[in-house]
Amino acid sequence: MMNGHGRSGNGSGAGANGVIIRTEGLRKYYVLGAETVRAVRGVDLEVSRGEFVAIMGASGSGKSTFMNLIGCLDTPTAGQYWLNGREVSELSDDQLARVRNRDIGFVFQTFNLLPRATALHNVELPLIYAGVPARERRKRAEENLERVGLGDRMHHKPPELSGGQRQRVAIARALVNDPALLLADEPTGNLDSTTSREIVQILVELNRTGQTILMVTHEPDIADAASRQIHLTDGLVDRDFFNEGMMN
Repeated sequence: MMNGHGRSGNGSGAGANGVIIRTEGLRKYYVLGAETVRAVRGVDLEVSRGEFVAIMGASGSGKSTFMNLIGCLDTPTAGQYWLNGREVSELSDDQLARVRNRDIGFVFQTFNLLPRATALHNVELPLIYAGVPARERRKRAEENLERVGLGDRMHHKPPELSGGQRQRVAIARALVNDPALLLADEPTGNLDSTTSREIVQILVELNRTGQTILMVTHEPDIADAASRQIHLTDGLVDRDFFNEGMMN
């Protein structure tokens, strides 16, 4: 696998056999007063390295909660989750933070960029937290901005960039730590249709280089760019199928 995406795991979940995500009976319940909300009610799933998977579902289907579990932003009520061969479902908050920083790149609908920092500095941030030396940080940040077509905008700040360009910066930042998994949560939600297609095309091209991608979206035409779609209903997998609708 290119660029180190195939880090070896140390658990029984996968790693060696090409499975990067595996869940068994994954559940997440919330207690709100006298009511228990069963957001995710028992998901069994495997995702192989190099897949591009779209997660779909109506509001309240559990897709956001499921994405938070996969991104190690939340812990399950029950069930097991292996990421890149390591069981992460019972790790501490500090351990989960290290997994997020090492193995997962996040792309959000709202970009989450520092407005007073240049594109280059925004992309460097995860490397600063990881303790990477300055020269190496700059080199990797520049390479990933080039990768998303922003080589001529490195020294611009987010207010000087279009929405599509800001999302490209966010994608470059998500890639700079060479994550095993890229999680995109409604990455086109704040963009017009033309720009949305440009952003999804970038994700398609990244996937073609071997990057594993999970993308939450409510837009069917955006989901069609993925090679696989998983539809959630009431916290359960309703449909799971491969499609030929990948964008060219």
